[in-house]
Amino acid sequence: MLSNSGKPDPYARFSYLHMKYLFFSWLAVFVGSWVVYVEYSSYTELCRGHECKNSICDKFQKGVIDGSACNSLCEKDTLYLGKCLSAKPSNQAKVGDQANLADLVTLVFGVADSNKDGQISLSEAHSAWALLQLNEFLLSIVLQDREHTPRLLGFCGDLYVMEKVPYVPLYGISLPWMVELWIPASLRRSIDQWAAPSWPRKAKIGIGLFELVEDIFHGTFGSFLMCDVSAAGFGYTERHDIKVVDARRIVPEAAFQEVMRERRCEEDSDCMYGRDCLTSCDLTKHRCTTEVTQPNLAKVCSTLKDYLLYGAPSEIKDELEKQLYACIALKGASEQMEMEHSLILNNLKTLLWKKISHTKDS
Repeated sequence: MLSNSGKPDPYARFSYLHMKYLFFSWLAVFVGSWVVYVEYSSYTELCRGHECKNSICDKFQKGVIDGSACNSLCEKDTLYLGKCLSAKPSNQAKVGDQANLADLVTLVFGVADSNKDGQISLSEAHSAWALLQLNEFLLSIVLQDREHTPRLLGFCGDLYVMEKVPYVPLYGISLPWMVELWIPASLRRSIDQWAAPSWPRKAKIGIGLFELVEDIFHGTFGSFLMCDVSAAGFGYTERHDIKVVDARRIVPEAAFQEVMRERRCEEDSDCMYGRDCLTSCDLTKHRCTTEVTQPNLAKVCSTLKDYLLYGAPSEIKDELEKQLYACIALKGASEQMEMEHSLILNNLKTLLWKKISHTKDS
């Protein structure tokens, strides 16, 4: 750039150098932070896994616990602990009053009998009791005859091994949180849609998630509430069958109600459980109520809305959008909620299934 005198403008050159310096400084900080994050997270996870293994194997060798995965973990060293979903020991699960407890006990005994000798030893009982304090393990037992949870491969104490789900999260690309901070929301949505499977396959995944809602709504063993319906909690197989990969926030309704009944509040926002389960605050008692404001189906529809509408066939897109918004509008306290719930659920499944039933993706 030239000044009025026709000579190069020194301020323009300074500005250019200044911007160049800032850019490379930012890049160096970003790359350095990323390297530190990767190294630190890998180190801490390995340390926790090592401590976890030592604690479990010590109890196994003392005869306190037992299970089908104990030999592989503690003696053969063929089971490797990678990344744990949670280090919290306080997860507790309960089933509702309407649950078929006799059938549930039979299922639990079948899993607890790790050596299949027809008897439950004291060490096997210790392991089974520890596992039943975990919501996700209870759910895997309740839904073990369905396709929505990964197959249970074994356990040792309160550690359990599930089959690997090949595609996680449900949609998009899993990025470290430091990278997420620098990506604009619009670009993130574009990346998610680009990485998603074809629309017929997305429709099949959506149908699977709707069927999961059916299975945990007034099921044989009581109702469960989905308190985190983010894409990271679900994945799918090579055949595009939905799988729950993190069920820590799919909780028995009875346990949820017990927790919320004792929670003090000043406003509705104090009555949030997990990411998605909200009740209202009773200001006369300053206690949370126990009725969720939004049912499971509404939360699932909200998660699937953009996923299913992007790339949807033009002949069904308007109707699909209409049904999804009607679904999102469902309220937990509505007197007609259960009837509306069933009607919208059936409409969505039928609409999607009719469109893909003749394709190889079905």
